[in-house]
Parts: sequence; C-alpha cells; structure tokens
Amino acid sequence: MMTRHGGSGMAASLHGRQLRVLPVTEDRWDDVVACFGRRGNDPQWCWCQRFVGTAPDRDQRAALRRQMTAATVPFGLVAFVDEQPVGWSRVSPRSDLPGVLSHRALKRILPEDSGAWWATCFVVDARHRGQGVGHALLNAAVSHARDHGATAVEGHPVDVEKLAATRVSGSSLFTGTLAMFAAAGFTEIGRTFPSRPVMRLQL
Repeated sequence: MMTRHGGSGMAASLHGRQLRVLPVTEDRWDDVVACFGRRGNDPQWCWCQRFVGTAPDRDQRAALRRQMTAATVPFGLVAFVDEQPVGWSRVSPRSDLPGVLSHRALKRILPEDSGAWWATCFVVDARHRGQGVGHALLNAAVSHARDHGATAVEGHPVDVEKLAATRVSGSSLFTGTLAMFAAAGFTEIGRTFPSRPVMRLQL
C-alpha cells in the first residue's frame, strides 16, 4: 500500500525495500536522466515529448529540462528504491498537451472537462519491471493531480491481451497497461484501437 510521504510524495515497501515516489523539479534532473538508463545519453529519444511537441532543435532532453525549469507545478514524478531512481512518469493537465487535444480519435471519446489531467508516460528501469513500480507511479500521479485540483485523471494505455505479438518490449508500453490503470480504479470509456483503451478516473 502506498502512503503519504513528504507533501504529495508517496512511500511503500517493495519486497522489503523502501519505495518512494516524489514530484521532481529541475534540481533533481540527474535523477530523471538516471531513470532513462542508456537512453539518457540520447537527446533525440522521446523524453516525454510525444504529447507536448517536438523540440525545434530535436534536442528532446533539453526540451524536457526547460519544461521542468519553467513549470509552476511539477509534472514529473520519480520512483526511488532505496534512494536510487528507478522510474519516471509525467502527469499534467490535459489542456497542456497539444498531442492529446488534437488527437481525432481521442476527441470523439473524451468528455469536456477543463480540470482533467493526463498520465502520459511511464519509464521503469529494466531491473525493476514487474515489481510494482509502474503501479506506484500511477497511484502517485493520481494523488499529485488531486492535490493540485484535478477533477479527473486519464490515460491511453495498452491492452496487452489484444496485441498480436507474443513478446512485448517495455518501450512499447510507455503509456502504461490496461491492467495497471484498472488496478488503480480507472474505468474504460472507449477505445481508439482494439488494443488502445482510453481510461478515466473521476476524482
């Protein structure tokens, strides 16, 4: 079970080890980079820009850092296991995400809600996948959004059971999984594709 820890942070036990999820600001940039593992050296990796917009100079890493520096409310969450950064998630108002607002299939499904937030992505260190870090990040994202006045949290995860591939890479599940969102209390409100449900949690 996740419990409150340090403001809007969350704490839990992970197989006897301490798991914490905290909102992060630019001063913890190195922790964010560490979550991306080997991709932390690639400035053109997605860096959670898919729904925000491509950086003019293609330096997605620098774009994320600029966004973190300019943010009035932190939008990034980092999971720590025994003080080591092992996972990242981004959650912010839907209205701040052009890639969501302009998505035709999503527009047909999403209700009008100026207070809705969106959980865009999840990155978990390969050594800690399947241990509940993604679940902890999503639960913390819901708490963080609620603490900042969100009326709902939404997401566009993957229904793994509907995928044709028998083996699925972690990078292809960057928006999370249906099972993860369902476990956090989200309800499916439609699909943009057989394997892509739209999930919503009213707060």
